Amino acid sequence: MYKIRLESSVEHDLKRIPIKDFHHIVSHLKALAENPRPRSCRKLTGYKNDWRIRIEDYRVFYEINDEEKSVNIMKVKLRPRAYR
Repeated sequence: MYKIRLESSVEHDLKRIPIKDFHHIVSHLKALAENPRPRSCRKLTGYKNDWRIRIEDYRVFYEINDEEKSVNIMKVKLRPRAYR
């Protein structure tokens, strides 16, 4: 099991998400504790341990630390805003 850590900005991002999407996204974030590299994840080019997953119209960017067994969630954004 990996420990899930949220950046403070992610807490702010999650507060802005509609409740119907919020529960769906949180369930995916919790699933990263068991499998930080799900089938749908993509490694970010140019970064050593940064990954992203797509959850409907949202993108979740996170970093995996295998030594500490942790997943650091860095950003949860709608797709048009995610890559800014």
